[in-house]
Amino acid sequence: VLQGLALGGEYGGAAIYVAEHAPKEKRGFYTSFIQASVAGGFVLSLIVVLSCKLVMSDALWNDWGWRVPFLLSIFLLAISLWMRLKLSESPVFTAMKEAGEMANNPFVESFTYPGNKKRIFVALFGLAAGLTVIWYTAMFSSLAFLKGPMRIESTAAEIIVGASAFFGLIFFIIFGKLSDRIGRKKPVIWGYILTLILLFPLFWMVSSFANPDLQEASKAAPITVSGPSCDFNPFSEEQASDCGKLLASLTAKHVSYNLEPSDELSLAIGGAKEDLSGYSWTDSKARDESLRAALTKAGYPLGTVIPSAFNIVMIVAAVLGLSLLAGMTYGPTAALLSEMFPPSIRYSSMSIPYHFGTGYFGGFLPFIASFIIAKTGAPFSGLWYTWGVVLMALLVTWWGLPNDPEAALDEGK
Repeated sequence: VLQGLALGGEYGGAAIYVAEHAPKEKRGFYTSFIQASVAGGFVLSLIVVLSCKLVMSDALWNDWGWRVPFLLSIFLLAISLWMRLKLSESPVFTAMKEAGEMANNPFVESFTYPGNKKRIFVALFGLAAGLTVIWYTAMFSSLAFLKGPMRIESTAAEIIVGASAFFGLIFFIIFGKLSDRIGRKKPVIWGYILTLILLFPLFWMVSSFANPDLQEASKAAPITVSGPSCDFNPFSEEQASDCGKLLASLTAKHVSYNLEPSDELSLAIGGAKEDLSGYSWTDSKARDESLRAALTKAGYPLGTVIPSAFNIVMIVAAVLGLSLLAGMTYGPTAALLSEMFPPSIRYSSMSIPYHFGTGYFGGFLPFIASFIIAKTGAPFSGLWYTWGVVLMALLVTWWGLPNDPEAALDEGK
């Protein structure tokens, strides 16, 4: 709750402050650095984490070392506070204050100002939701995908995604600047369309280069689970049925599987039925050992791997493709959102949809994607959540976002 209160005005305040100071013809370019700083913060966090892991043992890191990055953030807080104390109000705010046009209750007026409910709706479901799931998928889902289903060694995965995020920073600035020339709407619309087309192929590209041996094993020896009462709750520590316990063990190993209904519980690996009589349904560790032995015998590489140099380059290229999509949709957004709302209620009207959109659509992405993967057994199925949200965002943006925002900053509408 405290973090939410602290963060609530951060993005909106920064975006509006820069936008209201920037020349009209460079507003998208200037505000794009705010978006780039979000990705830059992700890169910086990975650098700090990797640096701490470099000087600490795994046991020390797991014990208390993970707290060090949070302690180091105090220095950033001090710098941020010093900068804020040195800043003056924007010219738009100063003029509005002198003219006595301040809103008495900006939150309430955000919902009563003529036409503003539609703007909030479009900003929430058309912009914040779409751009957030794309960026979260590009950075966080790709990292989890490499560490989990692809079994890439943790540090290697963090370096790969960190390098991709670093080189992808330029996309936010490029499309922010481009929006000054062609408008804010076009890059966002095209970013959504390309995401719908390229999302799955880019992750297929990642998987083909991340762990080729695992991909070959999955094709040569596909896993099929069948049985009655195969209800599986991925958020429960204990499953009710034996079939659910088997699915839990497979999910924990990030192994893809097909689920078929039948009257009797069975596990087939590469078409050959596994003898389940020796599996323990009361001891999860013993069951996991039996399953590991069966998978290893079928050729599944269950240890962590580090891809070859060429494969790493190709993975970085694929994640850079995801960063490109994020840059197209996120780069122009600060200027776009700032221009959508009237000055007297701009701060509240912008912060409401942005933080609800990022908090709920983005915040629940890992849980929903993990749930879909666990229920289907397919490692790519979680991407359907991102795909569906982006489709919704495309339709809402296409319908509700004007080519030129109604509340232009320089006109003070």
